[in-house]
Amino acid sequence: MTEYPQYSIVIPAYNERARILATLRAVVECIRTRQWSAEVVVVNDGSRDTTAELVRSFAAQMPEVRMLENPGNRGKGYSVRNGLLHSLGNVVMFTDADLSAPIDEAEGLFAAIRDGADIAIGSRWLERTRQTIRQPLYRQFFGRCFNAVTRLIMGLPFADTQCGFKAFTRAAAQTVFQLQTIERWGFDPEILFIALKRNFKIVEVPVSWAHDERTRISYLKDGMRMLQDIAQVRWNALLGRYDRDVERIHRPGLAKLK
Repeated sequence: MTEYPQYSIVIPAYNERARILATLRAVVECIRTRQWSAEVVVVNDGSRDTTAELVRSFAAQMPEVRMLENPGNRGKGYSVRNGLLHSLGNVVMFTDADLSAPIDEAEGLFAAIRDGADIAIGSRWLERTRQTIRQPLYRQFFGRCFNAVTRLIMGLPFADTQCGFKAFTRAAAQTVFQLQTIERWGFDPEILFIALKRNFKIVEVPVSWAHDERTRISYLKDGMRMLQDIAQVRWNALLGRYDRDVERIHRPGLAKLK
């Protein structure tokens, strides 16, 4: 009988040569120190640098780590979906490659799920004193404005929808990510919208956070795209696209993403 890991930690990666090895070392060290039964799934999103080669070399020495390849550069939302739907754990999560939220903060998400949540989402704003390196004021302003607009238009009652640190029961992940349609930065509000629509219990968990200046998001360009994505989510809901039945993805015979 196949023994599956309790946890899957998915890391989307695009041109992460400069930090991917440090990130993987930190994650594997945390797994071993805490004695988690866990796998690490790196999703290479068509990187043009040596990210894939570095991950393959590291994975050859570390049995906890494996890599998935996207069919070219598809975006963070696609990468997260690809990784979570192809994970083997009973609880699956994703974290950003910069580890802005230290990986040991995942224990708070796992605890919330053990206590009955279907989905646990990290929040930078529930306890602001836990932000060890704050974002510049202009980023804080645009981020909070986007979150306020998202909450108003989509009815999401969360202090932080965009934190790249979220965990799901396997059943919740299979449902939510099979229904996801947004493939780039605006996918976070969509998956939360789907989860509420499908009556999953979501708990927001405060996490420590250190802003990384190397973040690639542009609040002007990507913010406009996210507003378009919000409109698309409302349109999808009107058309009933989030109401359809989903397949059960069996382990290890995992369905291939279209």
